Amino acid sequence: MSENTTVINASTEDVWSVLSDGWLYPLWVVGASRMRDVDEDWPAVGSRIHHSVGVWPGLINDHTRVLAQEPQQSITLCARAWPMGEAEVRITLTPAGDRTEVTIVEDAVSGPALLVPGIARQPGLKWRNSETLRRLRLLVEGRSGRTQTG
Repeated sequence: MSENTTVINASTEDVWSVLSDGWLYPLWVVGASRMRDVDEDWPAVGSRIHHSVGVWPGLINDHTRVLAQEPQQSITLCARAWPMGEAEVRITLTPAGDRTEVTIVEDAVSGPALLVPGIARQPGLKWRNSETLRRLRLLVEGRSGRTQTG
C-alpha cells in the first residue's frame, strides 16, 4: 500500500469541488488522458467516470467507480485499467486551519498488478501519487486564487 500526503492552500470545500467534478480528473490524475463520460450523480456511491488511460494510439478505455464517500472528508474509488487490473484509491481531506491536508492511499486489488510483490509495486505508486497530489494542489489553488510559491 502506498501513502502520500500534501497540504493544499485552500479549504476542504475548494478541494472537494475539484474531487466531485469528474470531468477534471485528467487534469490532476497521472495516467488519465481523457474523460469520455461522467455519470450524472458523480460522486455518489456506485457512480462512475469513464476515462481513457495511456497515450494515443495505445489508449485503454475503462472506468473508475465510487466505493464510498463522505462529502468534504473522503472518497474511495475502484480505478480500473484493464488488462493491468484494478486499484483501490482512498483520498482523505483533513482541515488544517484555512488549508487542507490531502492523503492518497492506493494499492492494486485485482489483475496482473497483484503478481508484482508489494515492495516492488510501491515505489511507482509513490512517485505517481506524489505527482498526482502536486497537480491537484496546483489546480485547487489556481481555482481558489490561493497559489503558493515554490
